[in-house]
Amino acid sequence: MENISAHRFCDGKPNLRRYQQARWDEPLIFELSQAGERAILVPELEPGIATATAQVLDRLPSGMRRAKAPALPELSQNRVLRHYLRLSQENLGADLNVDVGQGTCTMKYNPKINEQLARDARMSELHPLQHESTVQGILQVMHQMEQVICEVSGMDAVSLQPRSGSQAIYANIAMIRAWFESRGEAGERDEIITTIFSHPSDAACAKVLGYKVITLYPDADGYPDLAAMQAAVGPRTAALIITNPEDTGIFNPRIAEFVAAAHAVGALACYDQANANGLLGITRAREAGFDLCHFNLHKTFATPHACGGPAVGACAVTAALAPFLPRPRIVKDGAQYRIDQGEAQSIGKVAAFMGTASVVLRAYAWVMNLGAEGLREVAEVAVLNNNYMMSQLLQIPGLSAPYAAGKRRIEQVRYSWAQLSEETGVGSGDIGLRAADYGTHYWTSHHPYVVPEPATIEPTEAYSRADLDEFVQIMAQVADEARTDPALVLGAPHNCPTRRVKDAYLEDPQRWAITWRAWQRKLAEHGAKA
Repeated sequence: MENISAHRFCDGKPNLRRYQQARWDEPLIFELSQAGERAILVPELEPGIATATAQVLDRLPSGMRRAKAPALPELSQNRVLRHYLRLSQENLGADLNVDVGQGTCTMKYNPKINEQLARDARMSELHPLQHESTVQGILQVMHQMEQVICEVSGMDAVSLQPRSGSQAIYANIAMIRAWFESRGEAGERDEIITTIFSHPSDAACAKVLGYKVITLYPDADGYPDLAAMQAAVGPRTAALIITNPEDTGIFNPRIAEFVAAAHAVGALACYDQANANGLLGITRAREAGFDLCHFNLHKTFATPHACGGPAVGACAVTAALAPFLPRPRIVKDGAQYRIDQGEAQSIGKVAAFMGTASVVLRAYAWVMNLGAEGLREVAEVAVLNNNYMMSQLLQIPGLSAPYAAGKRRIEQVRYSWAQLSEETGVGSGDIGLRAADYGTHYWTSHHPYVVPEPATIEPTEAYSRADLDEFVQIMAQVADEARTDPALVLGAPHNCPTRRVKDAYLEDPQRWAITWRAWQRKLAEHGAKA
């Protein structure tokens, strides 16, 4: 492994940057509140707006109207700024560290020029209830972004309304159900087939919509078992929903045969393309025979993840399924764009209004800047980065890449620290916590841990060779510490604002609280200490 910089030292060892994260012991903003403090003075409502608001409130049932104003925190502007800047110093993120360790999430660089576009007043001050004649620009952007997704997928029609990948999966399964309802087969088609290394949301959304989920496991080489697929399909099968490459990073070269097996029994085939960063311009869902698919604009198309939302999941379908897409839809009528409430067969809204327009704008700007050749280069560099990193990481004793021995991966790899864990007692989760002491992190994997002691790493195209080498050297350093001083790793993190979370809290609903008021009630009821 090449050194990233000969002059860097950490604890006397070369090539690892020094890192000590700020720790502010910052109170919750509610605890900082001082009655009467103001960050801004909100202008009084204009008389016409005030009258209209009062009329709306009068029509609401009394139980839906507040008896008093919400108890919001009251702080001066400088204290608000101080509070959030301190919290920001206690976080890691894609703009602070080499964020290759969040496999399946495709944590790539989000160009700041696109952020400026999204924050421009001509975008940020739009309102979803404006008349369509006043928002022709963003309607054009969204309509053209739909055409981009059609071209990338090979599909005929797209909806950008879903606000996450999981919501797009849900919408796709809802369209599958609506398709069979329109054919009078909904009661018979009650099974959906997926694979253990496809995204868990595929199975979860199918279950939420009432389907029985059949899960295929890999063969000895890590590929979904085609014989098991052929045995599982039948007259009760509604669809195959599959990720390819799967979360192991292994691309299934027989994917068209899986699709054909579904079609042979009258089922549909749905492609979860959240892992599409290594496929752009190289392979398309339509060529493999799929009927519908989805992409995450907040992954493949370089828009922010936004801490879990709002984002955009783009649903793409063939012409036969287009009538079932979520509504409303944007249509081009001559030189104008308008919002159409959609077909009677539509599954209806899956999100408010048209979805997250600012995210679509960011993705559109990214695509237009790259062009078709640039999109393909994104995929090529992502695959190159991933396979370079795999070659380097597998030089670390105790780390392996299960399945497909000696073969390349696409855009990520699910590694295993099983050998190191057996030899030292240090597991993958411990390694991730110790990595935080060096200013980075990684994610293990979805449960259940089919790959023992997993680590899922996805470099994307956004990182240089020096970045990748730095991450590899951190992994090598932590693996060495696991052998020479396992207690150090097992006690990590040491340089971060917090220490290890006590798992007991996660298993005790009596201690859960997702709002400040809920936490206050827990304190009062149980006498717990904050």
